[in-house]
Amino acid sequence: MNSNDNITFASRFGFICAAIGMAVGTGNIWRFPRVAAANGGGAFLVALTVAIFVWAIPLLMAEMVIARKTRLGTVGAIRDFMGRKFTWIGAWLGFAGLAIMFYYSVVMGWTVKYFTLSLTGTLTRGDVDTVAIWNTFTTTPSQTIFFHFVSMLIGAVVIYKGVTEGIEKVTKVMVPALFILLTITAIRAITLPGAIEGIKYLFTPNLEHLASGKTWLEAFTQAAWSTGAGWALLMTYAVYTKKEEDIGVNCFLVGFGDTLAALIAGMAVLPTIFALAPTVEYAHEALGAGNTGLTFIYLTALFSKMPGGAIIAPIFFLAMAFAALSSLLSMIEVGVLNLQDAGWERGKATLFVCGFGFLLGVPSAYSLNFLDNQDWVWGVALLISGLLVSIAIMKYGVEKARMEEINHKWSDMYIGRWWSICIQLFPLMFAVVFGWWVWQSIGWYPDSWWNPLEVFSPGTMFVQWAIAIAIFIGLNNWLADWIKKGNAPGGIQHTISGDTTIKEGK
Repeated sequence: MNSNDNITFASRFGFICAAIGMAVGTGNIWRFPRVAAANGGGAFLVALTVAIFVWAIPLLMAEMVIARKTRLGTVGAIRDFMGRKFTWIGAWLGFAGLAIMFYYSVVMGWTVKYFTLSLTGTLTRGDVDTVAIWNTFTTTPSQTIFFHFVSMLIGAVVIYKGVTEGIEKVTKVMVPALFILLTITAIRAITLPGAIEGIKYLFTPNLEHLASGKTWLEAFTQAAWSTGAGWALLMTYAVYTKKEEDIGVNCFLVGFGDTLAALIAGMAVLPTIFALAPTVEYAHEALGAGNTGLTFIYLTALFSKMPGGAIIAPIFFLAMAFAALSSLLSMIEVGVLNLQDAGWERGKATLFVCGFGFLLGVPSAYSLNFLDNQDWVWGVALLISGLLVSIAIMKYGVEKARMEEINHKWSDMYIGRWWSICIQLFPLMFAVVFGWWVWQSIGWYPDSWWNPLEVFSPGTMFVQWAIAIAIFIGLNNWLADWIKKGNAPGGIQHTISGDTTIKEGK
C-alpha cells in the first residue's frame, strides 16, 4: 500500500458513508426499538434528540478536531494534542475500541450465520423452533468460532486494501444498501394487519416519561453507544480526511444518519412484533428478552408467520450483517492506524490486528457469559473514553478549538458557543450517566457487587479497567517513543487537497 491515493478518502460522500457506517451497528436494530418502546416511545425520541445535540455531536466534533490537528492514530494523537505524559490516554482510547472488536466480530458472525439459515429457509418453516436453533448454535463452539473467523476475515480483506480502495469503496455501497434493506423490511412490516399498534408504540409521545430520569438516562446512553461518540472511531477515520472537510456538517450528518437508521429499524421491528404476536403479552415478552432474545428468538419466530417472510428474513439479517461489518471495520482500523504510526506496513499491521483479534475473540465465541461480561465492561468503558476526549479538548482550549479548528475558512456551518458549553458540561453529564449504570449494577448484586467474577458487577468493570490503565501508565514513555514523529500512516506522507504535508510531532 504505497500509493498516496489510497490514504485519504477520495470524496466527502465516501467519508460520510464510512462515518455513518461506523456509527450504525447492531445496537440501532436490536437495542433502540426495545429501549424506545420501554421509555415512552415519542417521549424517548424527544430525549434522544436532545442527547444527540448535547452529547453525541459535540464529542464527534471533538474527535475530528484532535484527528485533524495531529493526523495520527489514538496513541500519537493524544501525545501530540495533550502532551507526552498523557500518551497513556491514547492507548486507553485505542484499546477500548479493540476490546470491543474482539467480541463484536463474534456478534457479526451470528448475523452471518442467521443470514445463511434464512437463505436456506430454515428460519421460515412453519414448525421452526427458534429457541432450539439459537441454543444449538451458541453452544457449538466449532460454529461460533468459524463464523467469528469469517467475520474477521472479511474485515481484514477490506482493511488490507486501504482507505480509498477498501473502506471507502465498500462503505459507499454497503451503507446505502443497509438503509435500503432496512427500509424494505420496514415497509413490509408497516403493511401488516395490526402493524399500526407498533407504530403507535414507537411514536406516541407519552409525555409523562419526560419527567422520568430513567428516560433521559437511557436516551443519553443510546446516543453514546449508538453513535460511537468519544470512542476514537471517528477520530481514526478523520485522519484520512482532506483539510477542506467541514467538521460541523459532517458530524451532524453522522448523528442524524445514525438516528435515522435506528428509526427505520424501529419501524421494521415494532410493527412486526405487534402485528404477528399472538397476544399483547407475547409482544411485551419479546421486547423484554434482551438484544439477542428479541432478534434471534422472538423476531425470527415471527418471520415464519409473516406473509413473504422467506424474503424478508434474509433481507433483515443481511442488513444486520452490513451494520455489524461497517462498525467492525472502524474498530480494526483503530489498531491498524496506530501500528502504521509506529512504522508498520499496512498489510502487516492488518494481519496482526485481525489475527490477534480473532484469537482474543475466541473466548467470547466459546462462552456467551464471557461475551456478555466483555460487552458490559468495555461498553461502559466507552463512557470513560468520551470523558477523556472532552478533557483533551478542555486542556487544548475549548474556544480555541471551536474558532480555529471547527470554524475554519472552508466551513459551511458556523458552530456557536453551544458546542463549547456542551464540552465543558460533559464531565457532569458523564458523572450522571456513568453513576447511574454503576448504581444499577450494584442493585443487581447487592451482596457481591465487588466480585470481579460476576458477569455484570461493578467489581468486574473496575478490576479490568484498573489493570488496563496501570499497564498503559507504566508503558507511557515507551508508547510516546514508539510512535514516530512526523510519520504518516503507512510510512508515507499524507496528501491533503493536492498538497503534500508532513505531520510534526511535539
